[in-house]
Amino acid sequence: MDSRKGSSELLNSEVPRSKHATSSDSLASDSKSSSLNSKLGQESVSSGKASPPKSYTSASSTSTENVVSALESKVKGKVGIQVPPLLLNPIFFSVTFLSKALNLSLSLVTVLHFSEPDKTTGHTITLDALIIVLMEILLELNKRQHVMSPPYTPCSQANVSEPGPPSRPDDPPLLPGEKVQGVAREVTYLCPYSGPARGVLSVTNYKLHFRSMDRDTPYVVDVPLGVVSRIEKVGGASSRGENSYGIEVFCKDMRNLRFAHKQENHSRRNVFEKLQQYAFPLSHKLPLFAFEYTESFSENGWTVHEPMAELKRMGVPNDMWKISKLNEDYEVCDTYPTVWAVPAQASDDDLRAVAAFRSRGRIPVLSWIHPESQATITRCSQPLVGVSGKRCREDERYIQLIMDANAQSHKLFIMDARPSANAIANKAKGGGYESEDAYQNAELVFLDIHNIHVMRESLRKLKELCFPNIEETRWLSGVESTYWLKHIKCILAAAVRIVYKVENHKTSVLVHCSDGWDRTAQMTALPMLMLDPYYRTIKGFEVLIEKEWLSYGHKFQHRIGHGDEHHSDADRSPVFLQFIDCVWQITTQFPNAFEFNDYFLITILDHLYSCRFGTFLCNSDRERVLEGVKQQTVSLWSYINTNMDEYRNPLYWSGNGQQHVLVPVASMRHITLWKGHYCRWNPSMRPQDPVFQRARELLALKEQLERKVEECRREQQARAARNMATPPRLASPIHN
Repeated sequence: MDSRKGSSELLNSEVPRSKHATSSDSLASDSKSSSLNSKLGQESVSSGKASPPKSYTSASSTSTENVVSALESKVKGKVGIQVPPLLLNPIFFSVTFLSKALNLSLSLVTVLHFSEPDKTTGHTITLDALIIVLMEILLELNKRQHVMSPPYTPCSQANVSEPGPPSRPDDPPLLPGEKVQGVAREVTYLCPYSGPARGVLSVTNYKLHFRSMDRDTPYVVDVPLGVVSRIEKVGGASSRGENSYGIEVFCKDMRNLRFAHKQENHSRRNVFEKLQQYAFPLSHKLPLFAFEYTESFSENGWTVHEPMAELKRMGVPNDMWKISKLNEDYEVCDTYPTVWAVPAQASDDDLRAVAAFRSRGRIPVLSWIHPESQATITRCSQPLVGVSGKRCREDERYIQLIMDANAQSHKLFIMDARPSANAIANKAKGGGYESEDAYQNAELVFLDIHNIHVMRESLRKLKELCFPNIEETRWLSGVESTYWLKHIKCILAAAVRIVYKVENHKTSVLVHCSDGWDRTAQMTALPMLMLDPYYRTIKGFEVLIEKEWLSYGHKFQHRIGHGDEHHSDADRSPVFLQFIDCVWQITTQFPNAFEFNDYFLITILDHLYSCRFGTFLCNSDRERVLEGVKQQTVSLWSYINTNMDEYRNPLYWSGNGQQHVLVPVASMRHITLWKGHYCRWNPSMRPQDPVFQRARELLALKEQLERKVEECRREQQARAARNMATPPRLASPIHN
């Protein structure tokens, strides 16, 4: 039996009914078996052995058949227990009985001698062998049913920490600091999927909450007001017909909500005014909810990213790079952090001169350094060359210092994220790009990523396609016409190109776009995620966002429009959403390389809009300091890190395999639409099997097995130590 096919064959085998089988398990249900029909093929989970450095690949060293047969032999030979063949025979082994088999393993593992090869088969039962079976099956589950996707209620906002209980059945649950601002009764929510539902609509300073009163099981709609993009009245005094008079709420998270009011109740005006007031508090001179939210957590998310600690982790300062605090008062660049890593030979005067030649004063600074080759990823904004082709000797010398800091290569790649036509057009505005004549040994590459306006229009088309209903006949052509996946592919391909230069060519890369806070952040954060396994952990990913997006001035306030009623603002764009989408694309190609699941990514996106936490407020570190964000609001990372088990990936393999560089395939054949995010409000697009919950149960059983094995190992070591301490008995003399 091929070890690479083991788990796939096990999962696809049909389990005959017998006295050992039960029909109650949800995964064995015939009605749901149609969702489990793909093959694992040649993919399997790494057992921790070394593999080629350019890809995250692995193969099981022990076949499923060998593991099962060896276990059966030990059970029969040393324990004397007859185990039902159904649970040990790989032909009949299935997901349905995985829990039973693991429980059986837990009861048997204490009496198995893991260090001795079985005399019957010659195989050794090891922890790795047992875990590999489980990991392969979990990997197969991930391929078949989006293991990392949590179940979603179509119109509710998932919360890890439960709000306080309502005092009355129709009162909304409230968070600390949340207050009810208005209530309307006999309101009808026009759900596009389950039909009209009549109930009570409440507006608080944080959310819109609807609870149906005409159904046995209450239907709940819970939407943070920060998610609201715009609100419109539907119908007027002369409107006739049922449900023709009400309010429509357009959201930033791919859904729209419509509520019908009775004209005679005169409730629409009050609800509309309260929604306008608290969905757009900044436009009405009110504080964002984050400044009123008072919940406390055991973890302090504001300490997740310590710039000095992160630089030290990367080995900075060193002979070639130093730490500069020239921007301690945000005087040189008001959109950069206070701490920079710059070439050791650059003086403060050099830094000031370079800042004067770069757009917004955003000089080239270090983002990441390779631990072996010392090749670097640096970031900046466009040079101010203009149509006359101005030059700056200090800037040219500074770029040469970045190049010289890498002894492995005497060349520098300047990756301009823009299409070449856009970069040329920027010359007319005083910007432009580096001339290869002025910057010796530097090669300029245009990455052809379109601007914020193109991306905003692409997302608008995608929303129209995904909500409220999906037309089966035009789904594929509709997705293609949005160009969303094409943009995602372009961003991923550019990031892979940077990884290739840094890892394979050992060449340093300088990245910029126009101002260096949109596409530049994508082009530094994604390669860093692929190159450095630290950023693939939960806390490492939080550091990556804090460093490359927040501290280096991505304009979250302008791109998202927190608390601002000007929904058509040209500054709004899904730049950060595209980054998270790209991360998700990588997780699908390397499902055991990331500590976090996609619920973690969706939670970040939900609270990107919600205004419940202070993490994504304002446009820069300087603005957050002036607003007192760290002192007056709660960090999103406090919330997440207090409940980390909710966000762990069951497939994460923290062995040696995770050290490899990830090089995803940036091809349209591998890029897929993230239905778990964009289509999550549509019930027909969600998995029917509770695979996410099942994966968590299997992970818990795996952890129990690991603990049992560790206990056995300690007991065996203690027994071996006692045997060595006991002197051998002398043989009695033989008398003839």
